[in-house]
Amino acid sequence: MSGKVVAEIRDLRVHFPVRHGRTRLIARAVDGIDLSVREGEIVALVGESGCGKTTVARTIMRLVEATSGSVSVGGTDITHTRGRSLRRLRRDFQMIFQDPFESLPVNATALGVVSEGLDIHRTDLDNSARRDAALAALEMCGLTPASAIAERRIFQLSGGQRQRVAIAAALAVEPRLLVADEPVSMLDVSLRAGVIRVLLDMRERLGVAILFITHDLALAGVFADRVAVLYLGRVVEEGRAAEVIGTPRHPYTRALVDVMPKAGGGRRGARALLTGEPPNATATATGCRFAARCPLYRQLGEPERCRVDQPSLAPVGADHTVACHFSDAEVSTTPKENTT
Repeated sequence: MSGKVVAEIRDLRVHFPVRHGRTRLIARAVDGIDLSVREGEIVALVGESGCGKTTVARTIMRLVEATSGSVSVGGTDITHTRGRSLRRLRRDFQMIFQDPFESLPVNATALGVVSEGLDIHRTDLDNSARRDAALAALEMCGLTPASAIAERRIFQLSGGQRQRVAIAAALAVEPRLLVADEPVSMLDVSLRAGVIRVLLDMRERLGVAILFITHDLALAGVFADRVAVLYLGRVVEEGRAAEVIGTPRHPYTRALVDVMPKAGGGRRGARALLTGEPPNATATATGCRFAARCPLYRQLGEPERCRVDQPSLAPVGADHTVACHFSDAEVSTTPKENTT
């Protein structure tokens, strides 16, 4: 991808204080990640629930304060920007939230929702021009005829229509970066393809950069240009989507790929299934934070290096990096019988 870098995250850390009885602990929700998104590029941030994906999204949007590190959009460091300065910059980065049933005001009209951002960020346009821009955004998102949809209240719309309104509201102000936090996970399967097509169309038409947050690696594989796999606040593998999913090098990524639905169904071969839960985010990790669940770590006899040395991302190919001391090793598995 040769476009200009639109969003750049450097050594981002987001820690939250928590209390356990009288003890004050620190939860490391995001613990040092580097990530960039280029113009016209879709980058998928993938991982289990609780790995820090949404915290990354909210920190980029300045809804959560970064503990350290930096977030830049369009070359401007927004990490600690506040007040009017932040308001002026918000046009450049917009967000689609996961649940359109919770994120949109139910009594507002579709036109009112889309117009709100234009009223704030496009004061150079008169009321008529802003209305035309809002209707055009609804039309672009497949809500036709826009003049009829515009006057409907949010509670009168289906889930798919609500999410399209949310996308239209985000895109109407012509942002440079769109952060989409699980934008189809609350929708029926029949509606997901339509929303995904809208995002792809917007990428092609407007050249908007998209950070796509998802737990669905299969969706990321067909939708994204690059994939970054997040585990307990750290990126453990990153690269072109086809390469990361086709040739996963981190044991965690391999396990996620192994449980992806298989085309055509039928008997599945050997799988490296994970056991146990991720460690507590308040625990101080001295080695690899995935070791306790890693089938490769157990297979290799629990090497000391994994226990004491936290791996950093290292190149394993062109535009492909992995944080694993033994990324070249193969996980030995026993084929399981298909019981379905």
